[in-house]
Amino acid sequence: MTNQAPADSHGTAPAGFPALVPTEPDARAFPASFAPVAVRDRWRRLRRAARHHVPVLVLYGTLKSIGFAVFLLLLHSAGDYRRKHPRFGGGAHPWDVLATWDGWWYQQVAAHGYHPALVPVPGATGLITIEGNSAAFFPLYPALMRLVSECTGLGLYGAGLLVSVVASFVAALGIYAVTARLGGRRAGLAAAGLWAVWPGSGMEWSVYSESLYVALAAWACHAVMSRRWLTAGLLTCAAGLTRPTAAALIAALTVAALLTLLRQRAEFPLRARPRQWNAVLRPSAAIAIAPLGLLGYLLWVGNRMGDLGGYFKLQEGAWAHKFDYGAYTLKVFESVPVGHFSYLFAFPYADIVSVGTVVLALLLIPTLIRLRPPAVLVVHTVLTLALVLGSQQIFANVSRYLLPAFPLFIPPALAMRGLGARSRFTVLALAAVASGSYAGYVLFELGVP
Repeated sequence: MTNQAPADSHGTAPAGFPALVPTEPDARAFPASFAPVAVRDRWRRLRRAARHHVPVLVLYGTLKSIGFAVFLLLLHSAGDYRRKHPRFGGGAHPWDVLATWDGWWYQQVAAHGYHPALVPVPGATGLITIEGNSAAFFPLYPALMRLVSECTGLGLYGAGLLVSVVASFVAALGIYAVTARLGGRRAGLAAAGLWAVWPGSGMEWSVYSESLYVALAAWACHAVMSRRWLTAGLLTCAAGLTRPTAAALIAALTVAALLTLLRQRAEFPLRARPRQWNAVLRPSAAIAIAPLGLLGYLLWVGNRMGDLGGYFKLQEGAWAHKFDYGAYTLKVFESVPVGHFSYLFAFPYADIVSVGTVVLALLLIPTLIRLRPPAVLVVHTVLTLALVLGSQQIFANVSRYLLPAFPLFIPPALAMRGLGARSRFTVLALAAVASGSYAGYVLFELGVP
């Protein structure tokens, strides 16, 4: 109780008590408005985040710029693009190559939308029996191209390149965040650098969907590791609208969520602790949300084609892509080491790079598993590798198809922690120079991306 004088009905103190004097809060003790405090706190958090993340962006941007510059110089010096069709690796300028091949299809979707159909090639009896159709290319990336084009006034080429470049930086941050949780800041920086120079990294700054997919996959895995299940489910759903290999990510999230549910069931019996229902509902919701993007698109395409398996028939009939349980990959591995290139879709130089990439991935898988990372990373990596190697496709593309298996960066990134900052950057910078050839020129000019 405080010794305070009572007041009468007029607000004055009775005789013998000191008068009550209204007082204002001390401005030095309490700010007149809480808004400036909130603004200062927000700026403080932004500065802290900038100090933490800007080095990642600078490292990735520097390494990628080195490789990209070398790639353009190689294109200019060789001049092969001048003799190719603008749709198939050619153009008036070196940078026009970045929007050819799949980039042409993505621009068609962004400009004209979809018209799914299975149209037979008249009289065709070989591998290619169906005319190519844009329905083979998933919708999120071209939708973002169209949105950015409408908002900025850029053409579809510029909008697509902008989406890819921005997404590649987001992916670098996601790869850093995942790796740093396991091995600390130095390992995270090394992993972001490896994303810039890995075989296939030439596709990161082009009109292709790889950067967007890896950004979504990396942050989905990080959300699973952070137990932010709804975020993970939504990101995985978006990834399913970007590339069909999202099936590996969906399975990885599902396995991680089920393991979490099993642990919670053992530790917290639901009948004894009803409040644990919230912890059950979120992983369950993530499992339900994750496949909606992939399944929704495949079913929509199948419905429009009048065949629920229409997407896969289109891939096989128009591009000769099909799941063959590794028979084609085995044929390549039997041929390339002895210098034979008589198999389907042979591109010798590009195939050698891809064989080296696969061997490196197979060597890194056991190392990754020995580190005992979260299940979501292991399942996602192993299934991505299985989907890629188990399919008949242009083998020269394998190095870019394996870009989503970014957890493979973790073992070498942990090994690079022992290097000083200068030595680490030197190693990555030399790889960046070389990547202009093996990760850029080889894919776009010596193979078919």
